[in-house]
Amino acid sequence: MKSLIRTFSFLAGIVWSAVPGLDAQVNVTQEHNNLSRDGVYIDAAFTPVAAAGLTRDLNFDGTIIGNVYAQPLYIEGGPSGPMIITVTESNRVYALNATTGTVIWQRNLGLAVTSGLPCGNINPLGITGTPVVDLASRSLFLDAMIDGATKKHFIYSLNVDTGATNAGWPVDVNATAIYNGVTFTSLVQNERGGLALVNGRVYVAYSGHGGDCGLYRGWVVGVDISNPSDVHAWATTAIGGGIWGHGGVASDGTNMFVVTGNTIGAGGTWGGGEAIIRLQAGPLWTGQPTDYWAPTYWLSLDNSDTDLGGVSATVIDVPGATPSQLVLALGKDRNAYLINRNNLGGITAPVAQANMVSGATNRGTSAVTYHTSQGTYFAFHDDGNAISAYKITAANPPTIVFVWSAAQSGRGSPWVTTTDGTNNVIVWVAGVAGDQRLHGYNGDTGAVIYAGGGANELMSGTRQWDTGMVARGRIYFGADNKVYAFQVPAGTPTPTPTATASPTPVRGGTNVALVTNGGVASASSTYDNNFPVAAVNEGDRLGLNFGSGGGWADGTRNVWPDWVEIDFNASYSINEIDFFTLQDNYQNPSPPTLDMTFTIWGVTDFEMQYWTGFTWTDIPGGDVTGNNHVWRQFTFANITTAKIRVLINNSLAGSSRITEIEAYTAGANPTPTPTPTATPTLTPTPTATATATATATATPTATATATPTATATATTTPAAPIAAGSSNVTATSFTANWTSVTGANGYRLDVSTSSTFVTYVPGYQNLDVGNVASRNVTGLTRNTQYYYRLRAYNGNGTSPNSNVIRVKTRPH
Repeated sequence: MKSLIRTFSFLAGIVWSAVPGLDAQVNVTQEHNNLSRDGVYIDAAFTPVAAAGLTRDLNFDGTIIGNVYAQPLYIEGGPSGPMIITVTESNRVYALNATTGTVIWQRNLGLAVTSGLPCGNINPLGITGTPVVDLASRSLFLDAMIDGATKKHFIYSLNVDTGATNAGWPVDVNATAIYNGVTFTSLVQNERGGLALVNGRVYVAYSGHGGDCGLYRGWVVGVDISNPSDVHAWATTAIGGGIWGHGGVASDGTNMFVVTGNTIGAGGTWGGGEAIIRLQAGPLWTGQPTDYWAPTYWLSLDNSDTDLGGVSATVIDVPGATPSQLVLALGKDRNAYLINRNNLGGITAPVAQANMVSGATNRGTSAVTYHTSQGTYFAFHDDGNAISAYKITAANPPTIVFVWSAAQSGRGSPWVTTTDGTNNVIVWVAGVAGDQRLHGYNGDTGAVIYAGGGANELMSGTRQWDTGMVARGRIYFGADNKVYAFQVPAGTPTPTPTATASPTPVRGGTNVALVTNGGVASASSTYDNNFPVAAVNEGDRLGLNFGSGGGWADGTRNVWPDWVEIDFNASYSINEIDFFTLQDNYQNPSPPTLDMTFTIWGVTDFEMQYWTGFTWTDIPGGDVTGNNHVWRQFTFANITTAKIRVLINNSLAGSSRITEIEAYTAGANPTPTPTPTATPTLTPTPTATATATATATATPTATATATPTATATATTTPAAPIAAGSSNVTATSFTANWTSVTGANGYRLDVSTSSTFVTYVPGYQNLDVGNVASRNVTGLTRNTQYYYRLRAYNGNGTSPNSNVIRVKTRPH
């Protein structure tokens, strides 16, 4: 059972277009939010207008003890409500109330090191790197340097809700980390980068101390989180080769990537330094050229202390490029390097290389990568008081092109907000050890969105290389003795449908799927008796006691499709089906709402179907891809059927999980899925039209009523349209259909052969089709699966993506 729950699937940080929904960022569990270290936070509150009005929450306390180099984390689902987790160099760990900033719990793990190190530039030295949280076990993992007769690094696991140390922890790294006969020596090692949790193992990367003293190495230590006695390690063969960047370990969900610095006294024999290293689970390193890359002039970099690993590794996908799956290194030599992460290539030329136009050293930070309608970007802050962005072309091979640069003091690591994954992208950075203010820039142009605020927005005690974190319309930033909270203006209209989604729909019909009303559930497979299919129609939407009879999970991991069927044992006329998948915090679930999202366990791609008497057919709008909502509600014109099923085509974490399925007879009062939120401000429009057409004397009335309508729409971007089923399907074309959105001036259409839109049909990427509700898509290939989605736009911005519709062209 543990493996079923704990096995993670890599989420949207890598496959960028399969983004979470509007309000998905409810748990920030790691450095830069994703294993890719892309630094992207999807939060619908951060429109450019709202971001420009960002202010510090002066009522947020945030008082802590100690210097801070680590990014704070944001964790929901515990008994004390949303929490900010932060760590300090005084070896203190805090959980703060995310709203008030008051302390929920705190731990002091031991004395920090204040003397006796051979060199260094961090004093006191305690917890430096950003921790990571495993939501399934509610465990927080971190590395702490603790003083004593022998100064040691310890890897801790704490209960994230109480701060208590979990059984079997901490792990003494001196006593357990060995590689090729070399033992780990804490005295000469520092841990600067973020920890990574990949498929049940926590990975910790180590460098030396500032000054390159002693016989340190670049190390990666991996610990099984369910068996902390299972410790594996990898280290550079040569002395040196530290892993210095703030991001620490990056991953594509399977392999880990680190970038190393200069080695010392290598004598012309490459020993793991100045390289990108790819590690398999463990960590295990094969030593084959597929698993390392170093420039041909690595020895020159060594001799000049010009680390390739100036910035931590960033995993990047570039749709349309060959190769498209890349990893980025930014060196102290002021070069950017892109490498094929599926075959690093050994000591050879990179896939792409470019000198950074700022001409300054890249040192110690994390980069970001993001996508807009204009392409794929990466951005970083250098030592020369500049933040810069470059585009990676979708070519064979890809190239690196300078886009923009902005003067900005300090040495912070940037992060990114976007309202839906590709729109309204803002690159943020803090002027750490500089002006100590937040700054925001348009991701496409570099235009200033947020210039730092006023007197109240000034921070103090910010430390080099640190980065911010975003959750629930706020930015949190850790500094010496203080966590700061910033918020967008209250009441700012955003596409987030929280106001309309919360109420439970009121019905007048009967749930004929319910077992007490005669419904009988069956499934394609079942994991075991702890996950019975009979749980899906017992009336419990929460999935209480999931894993002990509270919900269903399939028995064929990583194999799809799966299905669950409910036979009504009679024919009924139904007009609503409600589908519930597993919440992130399944141990302590909350009553589902239509805007509740998941990031860990849920069903992502499925078809809601009914039985015609001869075959299974999708209900209108029932073909869903890219889902991240716990509760999906489907309403439609009356359908008469005796049974329904959900056909599952993909799910997170390798298994399909359902807590409840409901079907309501006609007579219900279905509440539609709450995507179109702007309609209340637009209702004067019909009145204005009617008055204007009545008589000539009514013209003043028409003018009067139309004016407030225009004023109302000026503050609201359109809601996401709802894509409808295709029509007029031929071997080479089909008609894409969608519902109109009030307040939209037009729509942009994407068509792809990929459900995650990693590539596009030529001519159908962000195509402006005007203010219509359908478009004929032509020039297609026969007998081929296509996908389409829409975005609505007006003068105030662009909506999030619609749902995705699948259509297959005819064979003849």
